[in-house]
Amino acid sequence: MVYWLFAAIFIGIRDLRIASLTCTVAVAVELFRLWHTPALDTFRLTTAGALLLGRVFSLWNIVAYAIGIAAALLLDRVLLATKFSR
Repeated sequence: MVYWLFAAIFIGIRDLRIASLTCTVAVAVELFRLWHTPALDTFRLTTAGALLLGRVFSLWNIVAYAIGIAAALLLDRVLLATKFSR
């Protein structure tokens, strides 16, 4: 989702740069889960906090983000190739 959002915002940027930017944001969001303050922990216990910030850090989430971003990049390239081949 974030890949497509960045692709829509940064139209003139190449797809590999968008993918690397998206990976950076995904890793930053996951690393943010390692930062704990009483206020953040209280917010994370709410439904909105769990959805927006998550509760626990997981390396598997980073792997899942990378797979999703790679799939979006591949789909983007396929769609662009079919668009220009017509």
